Amino acid sequence: MTAMERFHLHADPEAARALATALFRSVMPGLAAMLPRSAEITHVGSTACPGLETRGDLDILVRVPPDRFPEAEAALAGAFARNTGSIRTGDFAAFEMTGTSMPVGIQLAATGGAFDHFHLFAAALSAHPALVDGFNEIKRLFDGQAMADYRAAKALFINAVLDGIARGEIPL
Repeated sequence: MTAMERFHLHADPEAARALATALFRSVMPGLAAMLPRSAEITHVGSTACPGLETRGDLDILVRVPPDRFPEAEAALAGAFARNTGSIRTGDFAAFEMTGTSMPVGIQLAATGGAFDHFHLFAAALSAHPALVDGFNEIKRLFDGQAMADYRAAKALFINAVLDGIARGEIPL
């Protein structure tokens, strides 16, 4: 396996978080200019949550009303490469921004769609330090391991949190 196929934590998560925050602030105006005015653009992912271990990348969530999804998708597709490792549906698409100081992923989700949950997971982490601790345990356990194995464990954790939110067991 190559280094790209393995999950590795950033040696200094707080430095990565600061860099991601600054990068988000610098790219946000350009994104806002190309997207519908109704778009919500949010820094999500590990670098958005204090105390969370990270690989050292920036994840940006763009939420748009379903009727504006095609317009937003076309705008992002005209500016960025599609993330070929991600799914693409009628209400979700993922893109990669290159030429930046760290890897940047952009997730476009139609509000109320099947993949409109990134903001809920981020809110749960912000509200519940025990979830941050649990997610960090998974990240540390899989540091240096196969990326596919990490992603599978991460998906189980995220789905459990989202299920807890849906059942009212994890208040936001």
